[in-house]
Amino acid sequence: MPEPTGRLHIFATIWPKAEHFAEAKAALEQLVAPTLAEAGCHLFTVLENRDEPGVLHLFEIFEDQAAVAEHYAQDYTKEVFASYQDWLAAPVDIQHLSATSPISAEQFLP
Repeated sequence: MPEPTGRLHIFATIWPKAEHFAEAKAALEQLVAPTLAEAGCHLFTVLENRDEPGVLHLFEIFEDQAAVAEHYAQDYTKEVFASYQDWLAAPVDIQHLSATSPISAEQFLP
């Protein structure tokens, strides 16, 4: 297991309008592969909340804030986030946590 390093952990909760849930989830899922290929990304995954139907969560681990900024600068990220404004029932709740973690994307790949 790699040595732990200080990384930025991001947890986002997303409440799409019911009529846009499927397309919102699909758009986020399209971000997974290209985001994981970014140099500073260690984890990026989309999950449905099993206790609150219609709620999505993004779990992200980036090397640092510069890597997050690079992610937001990508055309594919901008495209999805632009679409989200019309799909949301409530503002996205984003929590940024600095943490020490040995987690990497490779642990979650088949």
